[in-house]
Amino acid sequence: MKQSIALKLAQLSRRLEEINRTLSAENVTDNMDNYRKLTRESAEIGPVVELYREYEISEGDLKAAEEMAADPEMREFAEAEKSEIRAKLETLEKDLQKQLLPKDPNDDNNIFLEVRAGTGGDEAALFAGELFRMYCRYAERNRWQVEVMSQSASDLGGYREIIAKIIGRGAYSKLKFESGAHRVQRVPVTETQGRVHTSACTVAILAEVEDVSDVVLNPADLKIDTFRASGAGGQHINKTDSAIRITHLPTGTVVECQDDRSQHKNRARAMSVLAARIKDKQVREQNSKIAAERKSLVGSGDRSERIRTYNFPQGRVTDHRINLTLYKIAQIMDGDIDDVTGALAAEHQAEQLAQLAEEMQPA
Repeated sequence: MKQSIALKLAQLSRRLEEINRTLSAENVTDNMDNYRKLTRESAEIGPVVELYREYEISEGDLKAAEEMAADPEMREFAEAEKSEIRAKLETLEKDLQKQLLPKDPNDDNNIFLEVRAGTGGDEAALFAGELFRMYCRYAERNRWQVEVMSQSASDLGGYREIIAKIIGRGAYSKLKFESGAHRVQRVPVTETQGRVHTSACTVAILAEVEDVSDVVLNPADLKIDTFRASGAGGQHINKTDSAIRITHLPTGTVVECQDDRSQHKNRARAMSVLAARIKDKQVREQNSKIAAERKSLVGSGDRSERIRTYNFPQGRVTDHRINLTLYKIAQIMDGDIDDVTGALAAEHQAEQLAQLAEEMQPA
């Protein structure tokens, strides 16, 4: 194990001992905020320290086996023991490196899913509807709940835009690499000569902000309009101005919500979506600065970036960021996307491990 990693692990071990001493004090619950903070920190570093202790025990076992190998009568047994322990140490070291990777604080959060039709007119809107169904089916497979927040239906079916909240532990961790441009190649239902057309949709995955107050929104920067709900989703709502449109003037971000009869609920929903968009913008700006120094293997996350192509005539789906091609388009469109999301997560982790190795290099 590299000395720099061993030092980091020893530091975490000492920190856990310090936390445990504090948590065992009689008056620890006098400050509940600090108590919760320490408990959370203990839960985060506890598994790493436990793994490190297992590594240290195995190192001791290896030393004992090496001493045993000095005895001619025990050499054969000791050599087999050494080989087994070295393999275990190698596995433990890899696991420890993964544990040391920075955690995304949003991984356990609910998400806002936004799907918008791009180039391609009615065909793009139809595909937007199919993409939305794909994510809904994936949510069902994970037993997550889907709540439509806002929708703008197309005349021939599908959506010009649809925004939904997906509620479920780990939703962001599974779907955070879905943001970007999704391209479809197929013969549209409106095509009379059988020609393959190319259309596109954009997908945005925004982590829900647990507390809207965490994002600073100056009331003076907000323009709030009320209007009468109309169209799909609004046609059965009573004839009052229950729909809400909020404009964040500094960024020009506009959020509309009209799917509920209550103006108060629509306003709360719109504010939560707005907070998520503003937070996402701040995170992307921060990430773009980091990406300028080191580009992520999983892509920049730019919404204009083409990330995936769905080719129906060939029955294939290709993710361009990791050169992954799967010939199972029917299953993927039915929500079976674990092969894609898993490969993206694995590539991201490999990039993080490479970066960790660089950072741990001695100066």
